[in-house]
Amino acid sequence: MPSAYLEQLPQEIQANVRNALAEDVGTGDITAQLIPADRTASATVITREDATLCGTAWVNEVFRQIDPDVRVKWHVQDGERIMADKTLFTLSGKARSLLTGERTALNFLQLLSGTATRCSYYADLVSGTPVRLLDTRKTLPGLRLAQKYAVTCGGCHNHRIGLYDAFLIKENHIAACGGIAQAVETARRIAPGKPVEVEVENLDELEQVLATGAEIVMLDNFSLEDMTRAVAIAAGRTKLEASGGINDTTIRPIAETGVDYISIGTLTKDVKALDLSMRLAL
Repeated sequence: MPSAYLEQLPQEIQANVRNALAEDVGTGDITAQLIPADRTASATVITREDATLCGTAWVNEVFRQIDPDVRVKWHVQDGERIMADKTLFTLSGKARSLLTGERTALNFLQLLSGTATRCSYYADLVSGTPVRLLDTRKTLPGLRLAQKYAVTCGGCHNHRIGLYDAFLIKENHIAACGGIAQAVETARRIAPGKPVEVEVENLDELEQVLATGAEIVMLDNFSLEDMTRAVAIAAGRTKLEASGGINDTTIRPIAETGVDYISIGTLTKDVKALDLSMRLAL
């Protein structure tokens, strides 16, 4: 993740947690009020399946906002590969606070670890090749930076963060601008210094983009044969990104064509939450 966005993460985490607690706790946890206010407890959180961990800072922030006196002790760290039944962290403090924060904390940890785990799986599939796997903007609304951080914990990389930090000129943009050359020229004029990427659907369009000097060309649903030809045609003059029809059986052959990047929406949008369990001890 670019350093500028890493610097934003602490504030983003605070906002993520504040919104999640407002949604879950609302005017107060009425079930937790069944427990005497001064009763203390400890808790242990374990994983029931193998995974790549992500989300420690979100868990810490949940309990900080609920009750700063709750102690969180981690036994693993973000990016670490963990085995089923591994103890992830322990908690100690007021029983009410532990139970009130349980669901929100585990929701963040399940989602972000699920994202990191999926990314680790795909990163392993292309191990040994120089290709970089990129995420997309197909993230959960309100959790863009959180999921993009999780992508990096899983060994993959970030594409643009949003619509503001890089151009991605697609078919409809090209049509509305009157052509590839016009679209790239306009992009250079309105935001000098911003990276320009152009999506192409065939080798003729690739040639047109190469003439503009765009930094990246996205090869949309190219066959393996045409990808290989595109790598030869580009000959290092631009970076090539494969996109469309990527899955766990096609990704390795695509990586071996010599493209620089492969972008995959499934890294963030088809995520299975990690199975976690919290055990309370009074």
